[in-house]
This record gives sequence, structure tokens and C-alpha cells, in this order.
Amino acid sequence: MRNIMRKEMKLCASPITYWFILFGLMFFLPGYPILCGAFFTTLGIYQGFLYAREANDIEFSALLPIGKKDVVKGKYLFVCLIEGCALLLMLAVALIRMTALADSVVYLSNALMNANLFALGGALLIFGVFNVVFLGGFFKTAYNMGKPFIIYIIVSFMFIIVLEALHHFPELGVLNSFGFDNIGLQVLLLLMGLAAFVIMTLLSYRRSCRNFEKIDL
Repeated sequence: MRNIMRKEMKLCASPITYWFILFGLMFFLPGYPILCGAFFTTLGIYQGFLYAREANDIEFSALLPIGKKDVVKGKYLFVCLIEGCALLLMLAVALIRMTALADSVVYLSNALMNANLFALGGALLIFGVFNVVFLGGFFKTAYNMGKPFIIYIIVSFMFIIVLEALHHFPELGVLNSFGFDNIGLQVLLLLMGLAAFVIMTLLSYRRSCRNFEKIDL
């Protein structure tokens, strides 16, 4: 599996895939839907899949002395690696905003989602949606990816809109806690987002393995 990951990182990934990890810094932006940072990270992954398809990566991988399941596993592990890197960057920014910038007026007056642990849980949810909708859709054919990505765009922005709107309801204003306010709830929401990501990714991976086994390359 180490060699498969090296192939994914050095031969399959587009440089854009790595550069778009930096969109995690969007968690610094006030007055902007910060969860779009998670979407742009997945956009970079999508560009990497386009790059790999034009290089006939799937056909090349199928010729290697590995099982089809390992081909799928390599893709999922690489995607999770990129998502994990972006999430760590978002976490670093969120912690800066929750500590050093806790008294910043520009953030205190921000009408949109604050960069807190709930926002990180939301980012994990967006990544989980990508793994289910796009990755799962891609491995139905191992070639077509336009339709799965368009569906992902629609679904992910529906989630972003809903998550951004939740704290505007009076009884849900606690979701937009600033700094370390309601930290217990924030941690719980982050763990819920993490659990959703893990479950969605594992279910998508298993379905992709079954679908890819049926494809005659």
C-alpha cells in the first residue's frame, strides 16, 4: 500500500490538488461562508482525478500486481490524506481565531459562521459528502466524473447553506459560539462531524469496491 500511495502522490495528483489545500486558510475570512474552503479543497482533488484520467491511471493501476480493491483503497486513502491536511490547516486557523483573535472586532461582528469546532465538524461533513457522492459516483464507471461532481456541487452547497443558516434561528444561536464559549457542545458537534465523515467514507469505500470489481477494464 505504501507504493500505491507513492504513485498517487507523485504520479496521479495534480499540483493544483496540493495548492488547493491552502483554501483551508479561508477560515480566516470574515463575512464569507468559510465552509467554501472545504469545497475548494475537494475541487483540487477533482482536478487531480481529471489529470489522472488523462494519463490513463486506472488502466495502469489495473495492470499492476495488486487487486482491484487496492486500487480503490489507494484513491480513498489519498483523498482522505488531502482532506486531512486541509482540516489540520482549518483547525490551526480556528484555534488562532478562538485565542489570539478572540477580541477582534471584525470577527465579533461577523454575521456568518464563526471559525469554531462546529465549523470544523461542518467541513468534515462536506468532505464526507464528497467521498460519498463524487468518489462513489466515479467508481461506478472508473471514467465518468462530470456528473458525480455536478451532483456533489449541488449537494455540498445545500449543506453549506443549511449550516450557515442554522445559527440564525434563535434557539440554535449557540452553534455560532465565539472562542471557547460552550466548548463542551463544540467538541460534541466536532465529534459528530468526524463520526459522520468516517461512516460515510467507509460505506462509500465498500460500495466503490463492489462496483469497481464489476467493471471490465
